Amino acid sequence: MNSLFLTTLGIFGALAAGSVLGYYVRQSIARRRAGSIEAKLQEKLIQTKKEAADILARASEKAEKTERKVLADLDNRQQSIIRTENILLKREELLENKHQDFERKEKELIQKVDRVRGIKESVEVLKQEAIKSLEQIANLSQEEAKNELLEKIEKEYQVDVVARIRKLEARGQEQFDKRAKEILAHAIQGFALPQSQEMTTSTISLPSEEIKGRIIGKEGRNIRVLEKMTGVELIVDETPETVIVSCFNPVRREIAKVALERLIKDGRIQPARIEAEIEKAQGEVAKKVKEAGEAAVYDTDVLDLPEKLIQLLGRLHYRTSYGQNVLLHSMEVSRLAGALAAELDANIAVCKKAGLLHDIGKALDWQVEGSHTDIGVKILEKFKIDKEIATAMKSHHEEYPYESIEAIIVQVADQISGARPGARKDTLENYLKRLEELEGIATSFSGIKNAFAIQAGREIRVFVKPEEIDDLAAHKLAKDIARKIQEELKYPGEIRVNVIRELRITEYAK
Repeated sequence: MNSLFLTTLGIFGALAAGSVLGYYVRQSIARRRAGSIEAKLQEKLIQTKKEAADILARASEKAEKTERKVLADLDNRQQSIIRTENILLKREELLENKHQDFERKEKELIQKVDRVRGIKESVEVLKQEAIKSLEQIANLSQEEAKNELLEKIEKEYQVDVVARIRKLEARGQEQFDKRAKEILAHAIQGFALPQSQEMTTSTISLPSEEIKGRIIGKEGRNIRVLEKMTGVELIVDETPETVIVSCFNPVRREIAKVALERLIKDGRIQPARIEAEIEKAQGEVAKKVKEAGEAAVYDTDVLDLPEKLIQLLGRLHYRTSYGQNVLLHSMEVSRLAGALAAELDANIAVCKKAGLLHDIGKALDWQVEGSHTDIGVKILEKFKIDKEIATAMKSHHEEYPYESIEAIIVQVADQISGARPGARKDTLENYLKRLEELEGIATSFSGIKNAFAIQAGREIRVFVKPEEIDDLAAHKLAKDIARKIQEELKYPGEIRVNVIRELRITEYAK
């Protein structure tokens, strides 16, 4: 047991001795390490101070250089400012000298003006004194002497003066007439548009006689549909292989002609097909109207018109005035006005454009109230055409006073174009006007869908709206229209009023 205790005690003693020894060894190592770190820190500190001193030295050197540069720049700017001030002082001195010279010359000029004014007054006084002296010597005043001298000369040379004046007037009138005729001749020779009288009928050739029966249809239903929708009269007589389309309105006649030619070519002629072809023909005629307007502005070299105005101009292709095609007439007036303007040194562009548009109101005169001149002026204002164009075109019928030489030129060109032999036919225009008035009376009543004058004005066909006019009202309407025609129109023979009330109901079986 004692040996175990001693052994245990020895072990603990060894552990304690080891711990103490370890502690001192650890302390010794720690002191050595601390000494090494401190040395390193000291060395680092010395190095840092050295670097800081170098940085301060470089910064100081850079600051000195910057300071020297700034001082040099300031010195240069001061020198520049000094030079500028010297220049300004010299200019100021120069201006001051000029101002003094100007004031001196102004004073000299005022003195000269005063001297001239004084001399002028002295001369006037001397003149008046001389006149008074002459009046005293002659016992006549200045006015009396002048009148006496003029009376004496007038009596002595009266016959010679009158003869001379008459001779000069005659010679001048002859020269004016000769020059005017030369100008008109040059203008007319420079452009002569062929004119053809517009007729009220169109002839359609048929491939065979049997087509006439198809055109008429069963119990005349085909021809009735075509006449109702287009407002024309189809004349299917004994003339071989020919059908005549009669209507005073060229647009309606053209639509009917185009539709009928297509139907004949296709061979299928029945009411539904007729309606479809008429709609197509209406679109085709509208296209022709546009093409006619574009061709007119191209041929007359008036190319800056709005598209809608060109469309209106094309309508004149299907409008006549005393049998003369209005579009061809407008083109001719444009060319004639341009030629006259060139001879008279007037504005050629204004004359040509005003000549082309002088009858533009006729494109809408059947829709808008007023003269075609007033309608034309409103159209030009709507499309913002230059005011000088309206001024030049509105006097062509002398409804407005002439405001420019271009207005006179357009009026002269219009008269030349209309007055040429064969250009117009008065009886045809009166006939067309009577048919328009006849249709106008019929459409003035309410409940009217369409009204067409046919049979050369011997019949008026009136199509009513069936939902507004019943059978009894249709009879009364026919009598009222006939009575109004009798009261307002003058015509030979009698006019047949044919009121048509048709109710069509369509359904589809699906």
